[in-house]
Amino acid sequence: QGQLVESGGGLVQAGGSLRLSCAASGRTFARYTKGWFRQAPGKEREFVAAITWSGGTTYYADSVKGRFTISRDNAKNTVYLQMTSLKPEDTAVYYCAADAPPYFSAGIYNPTEYEHWGQGTQVTVSS
Repeated sequence: QGQLVESGGGLVQAGGSLRLSCAASGRTFARYTKGWFRQAPGKEREFVAAITWSGGTTYYADSVKGRFTISRDNAKNTVYLQMTSLKPEDTAVYYCAADAPPYFSAGIYNPTEYEHWGQGTQVTVSS
C-alpha cells in the first residue's frame, strides 16, 4: 500500500513559479516510476511529467516542456515538480502518482497504469 501526499500548491500570478512536493510514507516507492498529472474541472486527467526510479530519465508533456522540471530524492522519499513561467491554462488540481516496477516506457503517459495516487493539490494561475 503506502501513501502519497502532495503539497506546495496555491495561487500565483502568470509568469510566477511554484514548487510542488510529493512525500511518500508507509513504503519508499524507491523503484517505482513517479509522475505528475493534472485535472481541470470538466476535463480529463492529463499527463504532466514523469521520472524513472533512478532519476536518469524524465518525460514531459509538450505543453510544459521547457517550463517544468521533475526531480526526486529517494533518500527523502520525495518527488518534486518545479514550475516556472506559469500560465493561466496551467490551473488545475495536480496529482502525484507511482507506477510499480517493471518500467515500461509505453505506459508512462497513461494514468491507468499508475497504482498509487495522492489526494491532489490545487494550483491556480491568475492573469
